Amino acid sequence: MTFIYAIILFGFLIFIHELGHFLFAKWCGVRVLKFSIGFGPKILGRKIGETEYLLSAIPLGGYVKMYGEDTGEEVIDKKRSFKHQPVYKKIIIVLAGPLFNILGAVLLFWVIFVHGIPVLKPVIGEVMVKSPAQIAGLEKGDRVLEINGQKITNWFDMAQLIQQNPENSLKFKIQRGEEFKIIEIKPELKITKNLFGEQIRIGQIGVKPAEEFFIQKEDPLTALNKSIAKCYEIVELTYLTIVKIFQRVVSTEVIGGPILIFQAAGKTAEQGLISFLSFAAIISINLGVLNLLPIPVLDGGHIVFFIIEAIRRKPLNEKFIAISQRIGIAFLLGLMLLAFYNDIFRLLNPDKMPFGK
Repeated sequence: MTFIYAIILFGFLIFIHELGHFLFAKWCGVRVLKFSIGFGPKILGRKIGETEYLLSAIPLGGYVKMYGEDTGEEVIDKKRSFKHQPVYKKIIIVLAGPLFNILGAVLLFWVIFVHGIPVLKPVIGEVMVKSPAQIAGLEKGDRVLEINGQKITNWFDMAQLIQQNPENSLKFKIQRGEEFKIIEIKPELKITKNLFGEQIRIGQIGVKPAEEFFIQKEDPLTALNKSIAKCYEIVELTYLTIVKIFQRVVSTEVIGGPILIFQAAGKTAEQGLISFLSFAAIISINLGVLNLLPIPVLDGGHIVFFIIEAIRRKPLNEKFIAISQRIGIAFLLGLMLLAFYNDIFRLLNPDKMPFGK
């Protein structure tokens, strides 16, 4: 089943990316010769109108082949040729692929939020000995209703507010049985590390949740707002992670490839539809962001070339582009080898798996 889930995931990611290129190429009047899911030999294919739609053997990517796209290609109909389009149209066509990946993630998160997700209730399950919570009088079973007048609906909101206020007194409104109480607690300062291994200061009061959940559903409009906010957060985190890797703050061991994605797809699918859709959304955003990096061969590299073309008011030298693309391919091959090495290392050392054994 893992293989099937992985194929579904890769198929979705590739389809929406190439669909972006395809639709905007058509909208800009460019002739699309081929639309392929996968690389390599053709498995299935059918020509409809001027476009041949293909399912190819290697499911690790896809492509949209446009008329007049290749270097040195003879062009008769310049109005339908990609390279003879105005620069802004070429940028729109290239940008559409990564943009559709991000929009696809917005759609997936929208489905998740409308469907409903299990959320921890802000109910105290355990109070640590000699902790600020115990000293202030917080007890097991207490339900937190408000903190400093701010309504608390779930455990995450409560934890976030506490962490943001180390050594600042907070007024907790709690429900204990039929009683309502106001308890003042000063979170103690704790020095810990964030996702990138950097030291941060957070507040803690010494409590654990009661593991009581409720299903939180959103109306369509609220779900859309939350989906956009969630995608923005992941885009920002993805770019920050890339920067931290180049700064050597984050180890290159975090880089994963198709093997890791195949395994994670199966693992998240076992945990339920919501987990699988969340994983698909995150990977879709990662694919969109990575494709926007200014590396020749990637969409971001093409966009950089087009911006330079707009500034110079003439296309870049084709020989320069070809050399740049070879360099880009070499870089990506090196990155793929590193990803495969990391994936194989994780296979041999299951404890290193980011999602568990």
